[in-house]
Amino acid sequence: MSEFGFKVQAELTNSQGRAGVIHTPHGEIQTPAFIPVGTKATVKSVLPEAMKELGAQALLANAYHLYLQPGPEIVDEAGGVGKFMNWPGPTYTDSGGFQVLSLGVGFKKVIAMDEQTFRSDEVIADHKERLAHVDDDGVTFKSHLDGSMHRFTPEISMQVQHQLGADIIFAFDECTTLHNTRKYQVKSLERTRLWAKRCLVEHGRLTRERSAKPYQALWGVLQGAQYEDLRRKGAKDLSELNEDGISFDGFGLGGALDKENLGTIVSWMTEELPREKPRHLLGIGEPDDLFVGVENGADTFDCVAPSRQARTSAVFTKTGRVNLTNAKFNRAFVPIQEDCDCYTCTNYTAAYLNHLFRSKEMLASTLATIHNERFIVRLVDQMRQRLIAGDFHEFKKEFLGSFYSSNLKRSLA
Repeated sequence: MSEFGFKVQAELTNSQGRAGVIHTPHGEIQTPAFIPVGTKATVKSVLPEAMKELGAQALLANAYHLYLQPGPEIVDEAGGVGKFMNWPGPTYTDSGGFQVLSLGVGFKKVIAMDEQTFRSDEVIADHKERLAHVDDDGVTFKSHLDGSMHRFTPEISMQVQHQLGADIIFAFDECTTLHNTRKYQVKSLERTRLWAKRCLVEHGRLTRERSAKPYQALWGVLQGAQYEDLRRKGAKDLSELNEDGISFDGFGLGGALDKENLGTIVSWMTEELPREKPRHLLGIGEPDDLFVGVENGADTFDCVAPSRQARTSAVFTKTGRVNLTNAKFNRAFVPIQEDCDCYTCTNYTAAYLNHLFRSKEMLASTLATIHNERFIVRLVDQMRQRLIAGDFHEFKKEFLGSFYSSNLKRSLA
């Protein structure tokens, strides 16, 4: 019997938004929830124990990076990614599909969020080499570490993720950019569907073969870029897939998303998906996007933004992001935010972090990351509470009105 399950507890009136609970072998996830990213089995600069203390319910690691180093066999031998990193709670691993995009087009970790530019299936970032090549069977790619050549197929992605041992894993997909032509998006959507079928078959085989291990839930990943018919088709196709009695346990809402139409695109997918299965919106972490995701039916989110921005001295406050290296913080002998309950704000001042960043001390990244992760985790937790209480929309208006009131807005990172 599977140790995985999901139950809806409350719903927003006249929308797809809901609160629920995801059950995993390593504990429950109260949704909506933000899942911090620990790419290489670590949230950069922060102890796993600190992530637990700041309220993180689960962590997400990256299959591509752990495949290259230290290798999935080592993580498997250690008892899985959670035990390997001393994280007792639920874990996620992504499939490696996003890295195929970033290696292929050279945009690193940034998915284009504006469709009003150009259309080309040969798009690649300036001064970058294409390190990944996609065909109908899988992807051949060059390691960014040592230049060695590797091959990922749906079967290999499943094998790697089963060895990594996360509670929730994702089907291998092709993540396109908003710049690809519609013709290519159609071809890619069918490729992702066929890969999803292969993932289900291999997942079933590995689940039986490794039956002594805790059950791993497999989530299908939906693509379709900015096109309504493709997004709806992708959602229908993957929700109807069933291979030898095995279907997807949940769904990842993936791919490049046009920011201006984020809510509409998410709703296209959630309207087609079964209510009883959870949905994860991949790579979303800005406050306004999180509100949009929640009210349109996304249950969980992940993003590297809170930790990445923290390492550049950009931190979240109720009135927007601020840069701690600014001169005005030299003598700010107060917390980053007065009512923040994170370890950083209860023990240190903004002036001290200003000093650490200006001195290039490693502790700066640690303390700023703790604050940013707590801020976003707590924000989504508050969304859950207010959704259940019935005043989610009032909370959204109140929070966003304050957060985006400053001219600084989101440009300080």
